[in-house]
Amino acid sequence: MIAPEVMLAIDPDAPGGPEVLVPVERPVPSPGAGEVLVRVAAAGVNRPEVLQRQGLYPPPPGAPSILGMEISGTIVGVGEGVAREMLGQQVCALISGGAYAEYAVAPAGQCLPVPPALSMVEAAAMPETLFTVWTNVFERAYAVEGETILVHGGTSGIGTMAIALANLFGLTILVTAGSDEKCEAARRVGADHAINYKTEDFVARVREITGGKGVNIVLDMVGGDYVPRNLQCLADDGRHVSIAVQGGVMATIPIFEIMRRRLTLTGSTLRPRDTAFKSLVADELHRIVWPHVVEGRLRPVIDSTYPFARAAEAHARMESGEHVGKIVLTIGAAAD
Repeated sequence: MIAPEVMLAIDPDAPGGPEVLVPVERPVPSPGAGEVLVRVAAAGVNRPEVLQRQGLYPPPPGAPSILGMEISGTIVGVGEGVAREMLGQQVCALISGGAYAEYAVAPAGQCLPVPPALSMVEAAAMPETLFTVWTNVFERAYAVEGETILVHGGTSGIGTMAIALANLFGLTILVTAGSDEKCEAARRVGADHAINYKTEDFVARVREITGGKGVNIVLDMVGGDYVPRNLQCLADDGRHVSIAVQGGVMATIPIFEIMRRRLTLTGSTLRPRDTAFKSLVADELHRIVWPHVVEGRLRPVIDSTYPFARAAEAHARMESGEHVGKIVLTIGAAAD
């Protein structure tokens, strides 16, 4: 298939509220060496894109200004060094930008095949959360079967993916959420315990649930004053992983307590990492996690879908904080 020269994309001229998310015409990108051109079926919506739209999170150098970090679709063009056999394959991919468009370029190494068990909407909701949870919980925090993890934001896209992966790999999962309804939703999708952080002290509840031992891992997207409280939730030799700082970039922590109890503090940001790293992660996911996807044992929790032209509503939904799971934009043939 020959792609057209022009496409619709969401590429705001200036930061603003959700109303700036209006489809405009842009040139169809060309795949470079090691890249593929994807006719986009659907794109996941993620909090970094909300921050980028607000002017608070610029795309990394070389990334397109068009919003969006994860896609599903069909490969319709290949760059130098990419096997032509990839043409026509249905894939999902993590990209550094450009997902909110009818066509997007992706590094071939960051593509994963879409099996029959997944719809294109579900496939678009997988890459960002899957890469993030895998690299942070299973690589940086080296989670192993039988351990216990506390995840803040249990009903977010990251939270629901963490629940799913924790269940697949034999972890006990505790989550926090901001209402009784969200706690119930988290339990419904597989959390062992859910704590309403607005009505309960999560530190005391974690101690109670674990019989005073604490959890082995905390996955934190809050930062700020949550960090010292999280450390109180950790068992000896526990690992604290930071993936976002929605509650503040600075924290005061008790250094001697870290020494005495042999705690590990780590964290990462995925978007700025290079293609070689992300391709290695994709290969690991393909070998270890994707068999579960193929067999229908791992799929994302979908909160809602919006047509491309209603991207503003999708962002408003995310900013409301009411969603459970992933929000997805349907762009092309996103057949359920």
